[in-house]
Amino acid sequence: MVSINSSIEAAADAAPEGEAQRRLPPEAKALLQTATRTQTPCGAGHMVWHAWGERTSNASLPPVVLLHGGSGSWTHWLRTVAPLAASGRWVLVPDLPGFGDSAAPVQGTDADVLAHPVEQGLKCLLGSRVCDLVGFSFGGMVAGFMALQFAARMARLVLVGAPGLGIAPEKAIRLRAWRHLAEPAQRDQTHRANLAALMLFHPESITELAVRLHEANVLRDRMKGRRLARTDVLARSLAQSQCPVHAIYGAEDALYRGQAAALAAVLGQAPGFQALKLIEGAGHWVQFERAGAFNAALLGALNAPS
Repeated sequence: MVSINSSIEAAADAAPEGEAQRRLPPEAKALLQTATRTQTPCGAGHMVWHAWGERTSNASLPPVVLLHGGSGSWTHWLRTVAPLAASGRWVLVPDLPGFGDSAAPVQGTDADVLAHPVEQGLKCLLGSRVCDLVGFSFGGMVAGFMALQFAARMARLVLVGAPGLGIAPEKAIRLRAWRHLAEPAQRDQTHRANLAALMLFHPESITELAVRLHEANVLRDRMKGRRLARTDVLARSLAQSQCPVHAIYGAEDALYRGQAAALAAVLGQAPGFQALKLIEGAGHWVQFERAGAFNAALLGALNAPS
């Protein structure tokens, strides 16, 4: 999730792994049990990766790496992992440094400092093998930095609801503070309000599953003070990158609602830009809210000729 203003708070410390697992809803726990967990160096500890599918299931297809949004974890991709693995892909999903189970980076608290530890992890896991990199929201900015700094790693880039394009929302997005609330019911109410303000378009999409995933994630966000989402940093990275670029956004994304033409124009400045797909009836967390349509669009982008 993008931190739009200072009213949303980040946790000071990571929850212990056991506590984090306890907070996960059953759907996430069940999927996690089918994954292979790997750690790579990061800061004073490790970056945690989860993998699905077989490394050698289809050697002709690049591995797919999914980067989650801010205040998130691998669970942002809960409804995407299985379809990708079923298509024959080897799917790698990290908790980005400073989120989820991963240690914080050595310094810095924004997307610009994460490209190096992610590439360091990919070098451990893939060697020199290229990958398809899919970045959601904050993870899209990280992916943009990677396309600029580690071009040889990229087969293609798929952006999902990514900010950092220099386009301000037509309506200010205000997220509510929640950490001071002692009552679980009050916290849940605030989490639901924040999901409605930024992440999900339809009220019925704010399910118990969505709230529990969101709660477990925001408790483990240690990357305070993020500001790059409000700039054009991703647009500048894309303008200097040569890899094929696809984009999938919710047509009702709170960051870009009513600005589809401006979004297409900025993305189109990337030399390798291929296509922008808008998913109707979906907000910012498009891969959760309209999973079927999103997964079809993602597979189409990943299978498109380079």
